[in-house]
Amino acid sequence: MPISENIEQNRKFTRRLVLLMGFKSLALGGLIARMYQLQVSDSERYATLAEENRINTRLLLPLRGRIFDRHGRPIALDEEDYRVVMVAEKTGDVHRTLDRLAGIMELSPEERDRVTREVRRRRRFLPVTIASNLTWREVARMEVNAPDLPGVLTERGYTRVYHYGELVSHLVGYVGPVTEQEQKGDPDRLLKIPEFRIGKQGVEKTYDRRLRGRGGTQRVEINASGRIQRELDREEGTPGDDLHMSIDIALQRAALKLVRPYRAGSVVVMDIHTGDVLVMASTPGYDPSLFTHGLRTKTWRALQTNRLGPLLNKAVSGQYAPGSTFKMLVALAALESGAIDGSTSSLCTGVFELGRAKFHCWKKGGHGRVSLRDAIKQSCDVYFYELALRLGIDRIAETARKLGIGVPTGIDLPAEKPGIMPTKAWKRSYFRAKRNKAWFRGETVIAGIGQGYVLATPLQLAVMTSRLANGGFAVTPRLVTDRPAGNRTAYRRASEKFRPLGFSEANLRKIGDAMSAVTNEAGGTAFWTRIVEEGMEMAGKTGTSQVRRITAAERARGIIKNEDLPWHRRDHALFVAFAPLDDPRFACSVIVEHGGGGSRVAAPIARKILLETQKRYGAGAKRAALDLGLAGSGDRSRTQ
Repeated sequence: MPISENIEQNRKFTRRLVLLMGFKSLALGGLIARMYQLQVSDSERYATLAEENRINTRLLLPLRGRIFDRHGRPIALDEEDYRVVMVAEKTGDVHRTLDRLAGIMELSPEERDRVTREVRRRRRFLPVTIASNLTWREVARMEVNAPDLPGVLTERGYTRVYHYGELVSHLVGYVGPVTEQEQKGDPDRLLKIPEFRIGKQGVEKTYDRRLRGRGGTQRVEINASGRIQRELDREEGTPGDDLHMSIDIALQRAALKLVRPYRAGSVVVMDIHTGDVLVMASTPGYDPSLFTHGLRTKTWRALQTNRLGPLLNKAVSGQYAPGSTFKMLVALAALESGAIDGSTSSLCTGVFELGRAKFHCWKKGGHGRVSLRDAIKQSCDVYFYELALRLGIDRIAETARKLGIGVPTGIDLPAEKPGIMPTKAWKRSYFRAKRNKAWFRGETVIAGIGQGYVLATPLQLAVMTSRLANGGFAVTPRLVTDRPAGNRTAYRRASEKFRPLGFSEANLRKIGDAMSAVTNEAGGTAFWTRIVEEGMEMAGKTGTSQVRRITAAERARGIIKNEDLPWHRRDHALFVAFAPLDDPRFACSVIVEHGGGGSRVAAPIARKILLETQKRYGAGAKRAALDLGLAGSGDRSRTQ
């Protein structure tokens, strides 16, 4: 090979060697720089990340706030209990273990399915709750059989307990597991804990944020699989706020005892000056404890399909034609407008004719000539047919809204219905898809006695009565108070805290006097149910709400009595009242579904509950006892 070619090859080799060495030097330099960055520059950061992989911070469930009645009786609280949990990793065959468990404790197919789903969804070393709220006998049985149940443990926890069950089910509501939809709409980290429960109905739902509390934290050391090795430290959470309700459990129990025999109905008693609701009874009810860990499908279906509506709080969600209890409202509207005065009379022959239509009075032969006072006292329909026609529906509706009919009361409960107070504009809007949307004069006539489109809830009727009795102030009902009754220092009248509605005091006195005649004068529709105890007399108004249309043919044959009709076709029985007569303090409304006549069924219930209320919170020493603290506010201690 020539010398020149040799020299050229050497040059090429040298260049390649230099390039190769250069690349290696760069790679080595990059590696050294990266090692320096990891071990020196960013060492603290990566040490922290490694520590975070080893140390896990977990949320701890706080105790949910307690709920008391007005005298400190616990209605809802978290109580320590024992529960059975399963760790799938240690169990082996989950289905075989569940079969063994079924022979020791009651385990429904729905519960087995739930446990199986939870095992599939979670990591196998995490515990899944099988049953909770075990009795001591069940705990003992589980412990005895523990050797045959690998991976099944009994542990301590807390369960929401409702001591009065059905008595307060519609008021307190219940708690239940968090749904995926609820997690999306709520940033609270507690909702991601499987065992966490939130309010679903009643006060539990309205005040859920206050009741939840603040979660604690637990720092634990975990291995690469995520198993807990040891606890490093713990910070307990803050319990939720306690709530004090205005409800008196003793009165609530008495009211339900009175209305329950009639299958379905509602009783409301409220303080006309403060708005405190002492009684809000709705029957039938349900046991809220059933919902704490999820209902069985069969139980849920039975509650949903029950035609009596046990899940419905009839006091705020039941809408009924108010019937003759609406007549005071029409009378006040007429007095305020100047359409009549106290002496204006009308002749009742038993029938009111409007064109070819006939509107009948409940009394077949009529009441003869009656004044406003007598028309309310004897509940004359014809008088109010004429009065409504003279006023017009819009003027009646204006007064109705002031008294709380057709508008939400603002009670601190979910799912309140507003009722219906029709107007000409309302009908045009409601029936906008139909051709004939005009308001007819006959519709005004029938609205004058609280029928037709008019609907109200029992709570609205109690609010209406309160505003009539307290001098015309816009009292608003409430279930949760600022503090327990025992801590109140003064009793404030409605005039000191609520706005006036602008009604004439003289006109309100006329309405009150007519209501007194209903119960305290012979010939009044509720005279036989009057309260005879001195200083406790009540004033009221009966009502009967038709649920069926009586045809002319049926009227000609003779109207069938309520007791001879199937239960679901009978009239609703209503009564509203306030007491005591001389210095009113309490208002009451009673509705008994398909109970028949208001004077026969609803009025006696109102009499008994108002009498009992006044005995507990009456004049003199007893009233002072309420104002200054009738009873203690309960045990304020809390188990952590």
